[in-house]
Amino acid sequence: MKTYTNTGSKDTRSGFGAGLTELGQTNENVVALCADLIGSLKMDDFKANHPERFYQVGIAEANMIGMAAGLTVGGKIPFTGTFANFSTGRVYDQIRQSVAYSGKNVKICASHAGLTLGEDGATHQILEDIGLMKMLPGMVVINPCDYNQTKAATIAIAEHNGPVYLRFGRPKVANFTPENQTFEIGKAVHLTEGSDVTIVATGHLVWEALEAAKTLDEKGISAEVINIHTIKPLDDKAILDSVAKTGCIVTAEEHNFLGGLGESVARVLATNKPTPQEFVATQDTFGESGTPAQLMDKYGLNSAAIQAAAERVMQRK
Repeated sequence: MKTYTNTGSKDTRSGFGAGLTELGQTNENVVALCADLIGSLKMDDFKANHPERFYQVGIAEANMIGMAAGLTVGGKIPFTGTFANFSTGRVYDQIRQSVAYSGKNVKICASHAGLTLGEDGATHQILEDIGLMKMLPGMVVINPCDYNQTKAATIAIAEHNGPVYLRFGRPKVANFTPENQTFEIGKAVHLTEGSDVTIVATGHLVWEALEAAKTLDEKGISAEVINIHTIKPLDDKAILDSVAKTGCIVTAEEHNFLGGLGESVARVLATNKPTPQEFVATQDTFGESGTPAQLMDKYGLNSAAIQAAAERVMQRK
């Protein structure tokens, strides 16, 4: 099977920062707004190089969304930046009314998503944000897997006309996708070909899926791994083509199994090709304080959990 190499672990939020910096140089309509978390969102370079296009809003996230919506009226492309919890749950009404309902060209960029925010605990972690955002009509939802893909996604969404939710994380994770890749919204990426089980993963769980596939291969099980970086619009064809070969599927995400990638995949299968499915996700629970590794292990969001789910779902074919 095809293998991938970690070229050096990096945090995906730094990929966002690098992409935003490049956009600042290439697209004069791009502006950035931050809710008092410039360093955490890696927006320092954009602010330093384009102070006239940077707005420090302070701890006023709802106001930030309203400002961003207004800036689009003048042709600007605003990128907002704060933690995922504050980017979605705290300002859901403003996003729904001022951005989604109006179809405004706002890019909601959210760091520190999922459990891997870590020691700050459940009040700052969010495991519901994908569900909140994908339910908004017209909202694109993207959850890239590593530094390189996050940078590419950040650059790509500036060319998309309409609201986007871009989700990324705090910790350093494996960086294994191509450095100068082309990011296509709504187009899944096949990482390995397989015939026994399909594994579709998003965000930090993509590398874990690849690790699980290696272990499964050693056991004689052929796993097809697909990187679903865009949860909405979902690449239905990639999913259906894969399960037509394998006959079963595992979904893996750093999110509640309610409302996330798994449920979106289940809809595709239920309406087109009913197929056995296992969910690797949190089970209707909040997180807690702990290191990212401790939390991912406790809540079953790692390669061992994906491997076990693959072996279970194969028994249901």
